[in-house]
Parts: sequence; structure tokens; C-alpha cells
Amino acid sequence: MDRFDFSPLFRSSIGFDRLARMVDAATRVDNTALSYPPYNIEKTGDDAYRLTMAVAGFGRDELDLTVHENTLIVTGKAHKEEENSRFLHRGIARRAFERRFSLADHIKVTGASLDNGLLHVDLVREIPEAMKPRQIAIAGGEPTRPQVAEQKTPANEQEPQNVTVSEQQAA
Repeated sequence: MDRFDFSPLFRSSIGFDRLARMVDAATRVDNTALSYPPYNIEKTGDDAYRLTMAVAGFGRDELDLTVHENTLIVTGKAHKEEENSRFLHRGIARRAFERRFSLADHIKVTGASLDNGLLHVDLVREIPEAMKPRQIAIAGGEPTRPQVAEQKTPANEQEPQNVTVSEQQAA
């Protein structure tokens, strides 16, 4: 059994279609593609990460990094080598590859570098100010006056009108 039916879960939830795509993609993974190129993912700070891929033999112009819909795509396309090269042993794989990494919400790629055959991709979690927890001061003493007060409805109007406290005091 290689397929799971998550439709009962998603009948009563809204906005989790990305989760369904991730689970579906995880069940369709090709095991031979998992080993090339090898990579490490390390946590370098509270909200910082580094992806390191072993891309021996690839140059900067042969590698491509793309972020699309919370997915980091790393692609390597080796240029054709000269045909008159005769290898006695060829152990450095320069085959084309494409690796996809699902990124959590608010993860941004901040930079990439190629050093000694290792591709380093730095990522950071940038949570917007509106989503960060904030402290709310609790006032002591007398309760504060409401900012909006309801005015009595005149006989000829059906709907009540809201008037700010400062307007009510001025009238």
C-alpha cells in the first residue's frame, strides 16, 4: 500500500492543500534519486539553517537555485566534456540532478556559495512583526472609559448611531 487517502481529514479543514501535496510527494519519492548528490541540513542559529550539498565537478554556471511556492529547487546540469578524454576510472559523478526541498512558511534563502565542491545555501526564518507575540500592558486602577458610546435614537430614525466620546461631550 503506497497511497494514503486523506480525504476524510481534508473534508473538515480549509487551507491545508499544501500539506496534502507534501504528503503526496513524499509517498512518490524515487529512492535512487535520494542519494545523489549527498547533502547536509544543519541548524546554525535559533532561526537560521544551512543546506550543504556535495557537488564535486560542478561550476557556478552549471548550478541553479530557485525558490518557487515554498520549495527550494537545486538543479545541476553538467556541460558536455570533450570526447577525446579517455578515463581509466571515472568515480566523480557529473550527472544532472534536481533536488527539491520543502520550505516552511517564512523561510527565506539569504545566500549561496560554492567552496571546494560544496554548495552552501543559507536560510533564515523571518517571522513578520504582525505574527510575532507581543506583550500587552494591563492598566491598573479605575476602568478605562469606552471610546465609542451609543447615542439615543431619535424617533424618526430606525438605526442607532455610534458617536465617539469626544463628539458626545462636545454636543
